[in-house]
Amino acid sequence: AKAYTIRAEARGKEMALTLDNKLSCSAEGSGRNVSRIIFHFGMSGRFQFTTEADVHKHAHLMFRTDETPAHVLSFVDVRRFGTWRPLTESDGEEWSAGRGPDPAFEYAAFRHNVLANLTSSVFNKPICEAMLNQEFFNGIGNYLRCEILFRAAIPPFSKARDVLQAVLAAEDDKPKKAKKSVSSSSSPDLLQLCHDLPHEVLALKDGVGFD
Repeated sequence: AKAYTIRAEARGKEMALTLDNKLSCSAEGSGRNVSRIIFHFGMSGRFQFTTEADVHKHAHLMFRTDETPAHVLSFVDVRRFGTWRPLTESDGEEWSAGRGPDPAFEYAAFRHNVLANLTSSVFNKPICEAMLNQEFFNGIGNYLRCEILFRAAIPPFSKARDVLQAVLAAEDDKPKKAKKSVSSSSSPDLLQLCHDLPHEVLALKDGVGFD
């Protein structure tokens, strides 16, 4: 396409860029094409927006503006563990398969997905291992699980099912009105912390977060 707009959205550990060439199409919309690219950042992947002269030497995918001098949106990955792949309509999905709801932005669905599946063999493992399973804890990585377990005062090698059954039992004891609320309580449980901690990270540096 001669020109297109880029829209970004995140879910768990993935980011999607949607490329839309609507601005370069005819008024009737003929020739319009919308493409979606899914990114996983690995250990060091990130995006940078720079001038063309300042593009990072480890930039592996670049989108250039049509101004002069041009600016470049680059996917930078020094260690090369990051990946990207285009999705087409035939894929029938918007995100990678096998990843559960995002605890930060799909909290109710995330909580239900965990507590409704406690018979899964995933929860035979220590809670510190189960929390890295992206089918249930999408977006939770090493530093988040450590802080969550610390704040919840849960020994990391406790059996995951025992920890989560206690969460479920406490939820069943709450009045129905309280269950409707997803706001933080004075003593948030482990699943609530999976929601709260990512938002604390996003609020760092006036919303800029990490570079």
